[in-house]
Amino acid sequence: MKRYRDAFLLKGETIMSGLPELIKDLALILVVAGVVTVLFKKLKQPLVLGYIVAGFLVSPHMPYIPSIIDKTDIQTWADIGVIFLLFSMGLDFSFKKITKLGMAPFIAVTLIFISMFTLGYVAGHFFSWTHMECVFLAAVFAVCSSTTIIYKTFTDLKLKQQNFTNLVLSVLVLEDVISIIVMVMLSAIAGGDSVNGEQLAGIVTKIVFFIVLWFVVGIFFVPLLLRKIRGLLTNEILLIVSLALCFFMAILSSLVGFSSAFGAFVIGSILAETVEGTHIIKVVDPIKDLFGAVFFVSVGMLVNLHIIIEYAVPIVVIVSLIVVGQALFGTMAFLLSGQSLKTAMRCSFSMAQIGEFPFIIASLGLSLGVIGEFMYPVIVAGSAITTFLTPYIIKSAIPAYNILERHLPAEWIKTFNRTTMIGSDANVDNKWRPLLIAMVRHTLIYSILTAATIALALIFLLPFLRELLPHWWANGLCGALALLVIAPFLRAIVAKKNHSEEFKALWNDNRRNRLPLLLTIFIRATLAAAAIFYLLQYLSPLSTLLHIVASLVVLAMMLPSRGLKRRSIRLERLFMQNLRSKDIEAAVMGRNKPLYADHLLDRDVHISDLEVPDDSTWAGKTLRELNLRRLFGVHVSSILRGSRRLNIPNGTTVIYPTDKLQVIGSDEQLTALSNAMAEAVYPADPDIEKREMHLAQLLIAPHHPLIGKTLSESGIRDRYNCMVVGLEEGKQNLTPLDPTRRFAEGDVLWLVGEAEALRTLLAR
Repeated sequence: MKRYRDAFLLKGETIMSGLPELIKDLALILVVAGVVTVLFKKLKQPLVLGYIVAGFLVSPHMPYIPSIIDKTDIQTWADIGVIFLLFSMGLDFSFKKITKLGMAPFIAVTLIFISMFTLGYVAGHFFSWTHMECVFLAAVFAVCSSTTIIYKTFTDLKLKQQNFTNLVLSVLVLEDVISIIVMVMLSAIAGGDSVNGEQLAGIVTKIVFFIVLWFVVGIFFVPLLLRKIRGLLTNEILLIVSLALCFFMAILSSLVGFSSAFGAFVIGSILAETVEGTHIIKVVDPIKDLFGAVFFVSVGMLVNLHIIIEYAVPIVVIVSLIVVGQALFGTMAFLLSGQSLKTAMRCSFSMAQIGEFPFIIASLGLSLGVIGEFMYPVIVAGSAITTFLTPYIIKSAIPAYNILERHLPAEWIKTFNRTTMIGSDANVDNKWRPLLIAMVRHTLIYSILTAATIALALIFLLPFLRELLPHWWANGLCGALALLVIAPFLRAIVAKKNHSEEFKALWNDNRRNRLPLLLTIFIRATLAAAAIFYLLQYLSPLSTLLHIVASLVVLAMMLPSRGLKRRSIRLERLFMQNLRSKDIEAAVMGRNKPLYADHLLDRDVHISDLEVPDDSTWAGKTLRELNLRRLFGVHVSSILRGSRRLNIPNGTTVIYPTDKLQVIGSDEQLTALSNAMAEAVYPADPDIEKREMHLAQLLIAPHHPLIGKTLSESGIRDRYNCMVVGLEEGKQNLTPLDPTRRFAEGDVLWLVGEAEALRTLLAR
């Protein structure tokens, strides 16, 4: 026996010794992370902090338990985790939502970014850190707020139904976009200690160029691809296709000088606009959670208690500056965006923490070698402290406002509540503004598409043609093909909006409008001609004057072409159809809010969606029985049930589990209703194991109490909570029991019920 045991142990050691170190490290990470995150979940703390603690426990800085062996492989997995985190962030993002936010979030996020960036940079100089360390600390200050932590805190504090939370989440969406841009800019400027204005403008221009190009091209082609294979998309295929697009875009982003995470975010935001976007989130989430956990564990591995103790003063200062700075500058920013003092304070107090994105920024600085290793644990420690304080800071907003209201002069409070930057341009001619915005948008998009097409033709197509054809034939064919592709773009640049209602109205209303209108046409025509001129000059040795004349002639031939007009209109319609596909699908399936929802905000009420829990005690009751209007003062305008929308339900409408109620009311009313709905659930069954159903046989013996009784008279169902499956009469199948048949001696009944109920019935 001992020989067999030794052989088994030896074989086990051989197998373990053959395992790659990466597998052992991953096992250690997941085991420790699993234990720690369960503990943090029980303590109702963010799981992100649990992952960081797990990383610290498996790091070399913790000598009392096994530590990670191969840091290089773990770092590679962590880099993949960053890609997945940014990809998922893109899936939750929507460019269309940004265009519908109004000016308030834009004003607030701009002022917060500028003030907090300045505060962070000054703080870094106060600590005598290097220039790049100051820049990275300023970036952490500027984009410190965490969407994940704030959303979870709003949920835990039951504040999601209050209207100020929508404004906070809108600002966080914009802050996420700024975070991506900041990350790209930091990657670009990390090579030197200083960047002049020209270089900074070039970086911003490059970012805008590629964002617009990728988004426009992606919205045009990606929904078409998914539409073609929609009938073949299982969960597995959708996952593979989504990840293929994610990593393809990550590689493309790296090739043009951006980070791979930036490309993942862009393709995620493109997929978010497709019909399959919601489904993609569900299939990608488990993988994102795995690699995201590895990333945050890798963050925790860099935590060194000795560094935290050494830099205790900077940590305390940083935490204090972020809390106070967000409270002060954030309140001013939201005030200037048009909010009341109370709303501004509630919004700003909600954003005072260091979230996940600063980890990515610090990781970037560390990988580029431009910041000291001390910054990572300092930022992590600051994140842990501010995350713990977040619920208390949010709850302190109202008491802080009450203190200000008591101590500040009443005139000051009124002035703060009247302060606004929105509507300051109310006197601007409403016809000029939408026309100019549309012209700039179309010109920017089509110019970028034109520039990208010309660049692709000259970089890839021209060398290929020169391998096949003589030099001048290759140049001519390349130029002709490029002009053929960009012709509808150039015509749209010049002619788009020239026949719109706004253009005609401005032309006819006042003669003084005509010169500016003609100037807009001239500027756009000049841009279009410049694109043709550049292409001709690159491919032809003719003089500059001939190139200018040829450019104008080619452009003049393009403008009256009906074929080019039809091509540009067809392309634009297809683009808009792809862009609106998710909205169309949501409207068809009844998930969009009604159009009147935004108009309710002016009257201190708004519409909110509340989902009935699976185990709700309200399920099966009618609206009249629930009497929500009298108890909470709210109105149920619609019920979304599966793919159906029930508008204006009456008192006899029954509520079912997972129904989504669209309810109109104030913040306080909706919060009260949400809390009541969350509490109105059946308690968990502590004896769930005893609920198993069993099958038993009952032989009716002489003098049995059931003799002479029918099924309804027997009480088998009502008194004993059991069910008669059938009567055994020696046949292959059981005979269904006739409810009017009376039991007789010798009958054999087959019963189904819980064990205790069957035991009681059989004991009769």
